[in-house]
Amino acid sequence: MELTIFNILLDFAIAFVVGFCWAILFGTSRKVLYVAGLLGGMGHALRFVLIQLDCGLIFATLAASILIGLVGIFAAHRVNQPPVVFTMPACITMIPGMYAYRTMIAGIKSTDYDFVLSNPTVLPEMVHNFMLTISLLFTLAIGISIGVLLFRKESSRHISIKEMTK
Repeated sequence: MELTIFNILLDFAIAFVVGFCWAILFGTSRKVLYVAGLLGGMGHALRFVLIQLDCGLIFATLAASILIGLVGIFAAHRVNQPPVVFTMPACITMIPGMYAYRTMIAGIKSTDYDFVLSNPTVLPEMVHNFMLTISLLFTLAIGISIGVLLFRKESSRHISIKEMTK
């Protein structure tokens, strides 16, 4: 796919709708649904641009999830909502479902000994897709966590057990 403004805006718009709809499913407040959509669109558009510039899928996903995490912290302070109501729906657009599906299908196919003998690449493909799925999931978690770890306002040291049980 060619890297044009139209393609970037199209990618942003589709990811905006996905983030917005997942925010609805997560029960995000109506007045701030657009924030999850904007974060999803921005993150996925950055990922799209980086992939088109041959930066690699894992690096692009990490950069996009860091952007979502950092902007999510800023947005949470602006609208007085917890960051998770924005960041989780926004990152769903980058969940590696296709690679997990390919891993599962290759695993099912590998139970047939005759198929493995006739297709010896099924096991390396399964391992590759599995490692890619795990790597992408870790990069999403790490990217979102970076913003929370860098810019949290309150330390957990000041929280007492009495306050937690109230």
